[in-house]
Amino acid sequence: MLIMPTNFYSAASNPKTVTLPLFSGKVSAGFPSPADDYIEKTLDLNELLVQKPAATFFVRAQGESMLGAGIHPNDILVVDRSLKPVPGRVVICALNDELVVKRLKRRGGQWLLGSENPAYRDIILLEELEIVIWGVVTNVIHPL
Repeated sequence: MLIMPTNFYSAASNPKTVTLPLFSGKVSAGFPSPADDYIEKTLDLNELLVQKPAATFFVRAQGESMLGAGIHPNDILVVDRSLKPVPGRVVICALNDELVVKRLKRRGGQWLLGSENPAYRDIILLEELEIVIWGVVTNVIHPL
């Protein structure tokens, strides 16, 4: 019942590396501390967000059913097709030909696609539903 597609996109043939400075000091979200302006190293966002380029794709979220997981409308989701979709992971799947992002759950032997907003119900995966898991969400990118 839970399957993954094999070929639906192609990886970039010439990925570009862009490195930006990563400061060694941490930014306080509470009380301020003295600034530390030492650059620890440079950081490539591809290196940070993409572990397996050939198995990774991006998709934009819509709707509010996953707000509790930190996924807001218009966020960009980083999805890794090489990771196993196990209970507890947030997955992208095609459910009756519609793409959805949900938390994969297993309760009492039953598979569910869980919402992270109490205003939305979990989806019980019944035999008559057609579902294809495309990958596991590893990161969320959203503006402030």
